[in-house]
Amino acid sequence: MIKNFTMGVLGCALWLAAALSQAAPSGPTPPVMLSPNAPDAYTVVKGDTLWDISARFLKSPWQWPQIWQLNREQIANPHLIYPGDIVYLDRSGAQPRLRLGRAVGAGSAGAQSGTEPTVRLQPRVRPGELRGEAVPTLNLTAVQHFLNRPLIVEAEGLRDHPRIVATQDGRLYLGRGDLAYVRGVPDASVSDWHVYRPVRPLLDPVTRQPIAWETLFVGNAQMIRDGDPSTFRILANNEEIGEGDRLMPATPSSFPALVPRPPELPVEGRIVSVYRGIDAVGKHNVVALSVGSQHGLEIGHVLAVQTTGRTITDRELRQPVKLPNESIGQVIIFRLFDRIAYGLVVAATEPISVGATVVNP
Repeated sequence: MIKNFTMGVLGCALWLAAALSQAAPSGPTPPVMLSPNAPDAYTVVKGDTLWDISARFLKSPWQWPQIWQLNREQIANPHLIYPGDIVYLDRSGAQPRLRLGRAVGAGSAGAQSGTEPTVRLQPRVRPGELRGEAVPTLNLTAVQHFLNRPLIVEAEGLRDHPRIVATQDGRLYLGRGDLAYVRGVPDASVSDWHVYRPVRPLLDPVTRQPIAWETLFVGNAQMIRDGDPSTFRILANNEEIGEGDRLMPATPSSFPALVPRPPELPVEGRIVSVYRGIDAVGKHNVVALSVGSQHGLEIGHVLAVQTTGRTITDRELRQPVKLPNESIGQVIIFRLFDRIAYGLVVAATEPISVGATVVNP
C-alpha cells in the first residue's frame, strides 16, 4: 500500500496536455464546444473512462486538455483521477474550465439560501494501490485481440514471411500437437510464432490497388528444430492449419499508451474494412483505414468519420454537383502500419461503413 498525493488536478488530462503542448497542430485550434447537456459537476464512478467523462462536458472529447487550467509544474508532475472524484465545470470566465475538487460548506448559509455551494480545490491523500484503480483513458477490451495478432499484413510481409510447405504424415489439416514443416524462417532464435492465412486484399480507395492483405489468425506454433525446412509444433489453433499458411513472430500483447489528440498534419483517407459487422459498425467497433504512419498518423490520433458525399445532377442547370460530406463519428488510432491503421470507433451517430472518409477532426 502506498500513498498517492493528488493536488486536485486530473492526471491523465495533464498527460494529454503535455503531449499536446509538445506537438500542437500547425493549423488553428478549433473552439471548445460544450455539450448541450453538460452538467455543472460529475462524480466519477468505477467503470468510467476519461473519454466518457469528457463526452459528458464536451462535444469533442479529445479537446479535454484545452479547458483545464494547467501550469508547467502540474504538467511535469502528472496525477490521476479516481472513482469518487468530482469534476466541476466552471462557466464564469471567457472560456469554460474543468477542475477537480470537492464541495464544502454543505448546510451553510449559502446552501440554505438556495445558492450554489462553495467549491474548494484542496490537496487530498488517497491511500491504496495505484494499479487498477485510476480511471483509464479508454476501455480497450474491444481491441485486445487486435493488438498483436496478424490481422493486417502488408505486401512485403506476405512475400517474406515463412510458409508451411508440408504437414505431419501428409495430413490435409493440422491441429494442436501436430507437426508442420516450414521454409523461409529468417531468425532461428525466435521460438513462438503466429500462424495466419491471407484472406483478401485491402484496396486503395482511389487506385484500387492492394495496399495490404486482411488475414485470418488460425493459431500458434513453436519451432522445435531449425533447418530448411524447420520443424514446428502447433500449440493451439482456431481453424484448421494446412499447407500454404504463413507464420510471423509472436509479440506480447500490450495496451498502447493512448494520448488522444488531432493529427499535426492534414490527413484524409477511407475506411477499407470493418470488423464484427457485415457492412457497417457502430461505437466500440474496430475499422481499418487506408492511411498509416507514412501519412503522418500516430497512435492516439483522433480522426473524424464522414459520409462521402455523392455526386448528383442539377436538373435545371444540367450540371454535376457534389454533396458535402457529413460527420457521423470519430475513431482513435490504436495500431499502425506504414499504409494501414486500426481505429476504434469512439463515437457514431449512424452506422459507419466501408468507404466512409476519415479526416482531421
